[in-house]
Amino acid sequence: MRLPAQIEPWLSTVDLQVWVREAPDKGAYQRRLAIGLTSVCRLPAHRVAESLCVSTQAVWLWIAQYNQQGPEGLRRTGRGGRRWAWLAWEQEERFLQARQEAAGRGQILTAPQLRAGLEKLTGRQVSLAYVYRLLHRHGWRKLGPRPRHPQAQPTVQEEFKKNSRTSSKQ
Repeated sequence: MRLPAQIEPWLSTVDLQVWVREAPDKGAYQRRLAIGLTSVCRLPAHRVAESLCVSTQAVWLWIAQYNQQGPEGLRRTGRGGRRWAWLAWEQEERFLQARQEAAGRGQILTAPQLRAGLEKLTGRQVSLAYVYRLLHRHGWRKLGPRPRHPQAQPTVQEEFKKNSRTSSKQ
């Protein structure tokens, strides 16, 4: 029979049990339970892996992380998200707020125009993809000009077309 792994005494048995019960999610509970089963029940890693439906290698990794760094060693950070930024979120909001006022006055905004402003603000070249991602991040969407004026009167327009001297029919 294989010997169980040695667990460093970072927490007492009671504290370890409380720590396992207070896991914030399923993954954290699995990792903490692996440490608890190895420490308190003295189970070998392959038995713990079978019980938790994970690989033996994962259990050994968790044990090593716990032994080296304590309970904090099993804490995970998210994988996704924005790892780098040329502008802070607030700077992006201020930049777009100024452009939103111009758009509200009826000016048409294009990505190359925004790109030029962003390059000036950041001091580096940015791609059009960066501009589109920035707009998407802040909930902007593509709006085009109206196909017709909201106060247009079709009957008056037809009358003008019929009675105009500069008609192409003449």
